[in-house]
Amino acid sequence: MARQVRIEFEGAMYHVMARGDRREAIVRDDEDRRTFLRTLGEACKRAGFRLHAHVLMTNHYHLLIETPEGNLSRGMGWLQNAFTRRINTRHRLWGHVFGGRYKSILVEPGNCFGALLDYIHLNPVRSGMVKEADGLESYPWSSLKHYLEAPGRRAEWMETQTGFSVTGTKDSSAGRREFLEILERRVDWKNPTKAGAVWSEAEGLPKLAVHSSLRRGWFFGSQAFKETLLGAADGKLRERAGRKADGYHGSDLRDHREKMAGALIQAGLQYFRMSLTELQGMPKNDSRKVLLAEMIQSETTMRLDWICTHLRIGTRSWCCHQIRGIRLTLRTDESLARTREEIWNIIKND
Repeated sequence: MARQVRIEFEGAMYHVMARGDRREAIVRDDEDRRTFLRTLGEACKRAGFRLHAHVLMTNHYHLLIETPEGNLSRGMGWLQNAFTRRINTRHRLWGHVFGGRYKSILVEPGNCFGALLDYIHLNPVRSGMVKEADGLESYPWSSLKHYLEAPGRRAEWMETQTGFSVTGTKDSSAGRREFLEILERRVDWKNPTKAGAVWSEAEGLPKLAVHSSLRRGWFFGSQAFKETLLGAADGKLRERAGRKADGYHGSDLRDHREKMAGALIQAGLQYFRMSLTELQGMPKNDSRKVLLAEMIQSETTMRLDWICTHLRIGTRSWCCHQIRGIRLTLRTDESLARTREEIWNIIKND
């Protein structure tokens, strides 16, 4: 099967989902679930994503993601690969966790955003994992809990402002209760399998079938939104989108990961008071060079080839070996850990 093409641009909003390989479970227990959410948070930080909603089910997940840097593929690729490695390591397995690539649908801001917010948060209801007596807030593996928590208790990678705005609620104690009440009104407990599957308030789309639109389409929104997307695309994309293809990669987009990697190198050069040429000329096991390599791999989605080339740190296998070693050293070497923190402070203060 040909790989789906993806539309990517700065500020794009997506509904993203992926299922387990052969529709099997992607998580086995709560520790796996915590690993997924931790990895998701790292992916958002690395790629600069704004995550507006998420839900983790047993054999799939849904995300509502905004990409200020137009780099969905890079961030999602890191997320699924990192999670697969971590789960396989924990359970001593090998092979695929997900059944191929994730599916991404471009989302029109406004009412369509609100429709997906409900659709994602009500997924546990549709699947029968939440009963009326439990309350919607009882499911712990979705972003609904973040919307209901005070701001100081939320994960730093969770974005809720747009969600409150679209629902006409405020991020206050009363506003958060109202947010939950609005969501509860979307559920007919006599037929919970339809909860959130139909949206009746989207302008110009009186009864929008959310589920079927997400399954068959490459965008979620009005005809005007579709025409705007196609108008900004080239002829090849317009032809393929007309056949319900899945989009394409923009070629003129800024890359968040490469900008961050470059900023880390510059901060390191400033801290160590040396030029890039001097750094590259250091032995490939020099602790300063290896520390920067570790920071780039930890904080961005840059490939090892890029790190090896820009730092002149040898082969991929050598680089991996050195990074593993310095991570162990960072656990006990307070001086080295302080150096790492001070390099980060240079970036934060720029």
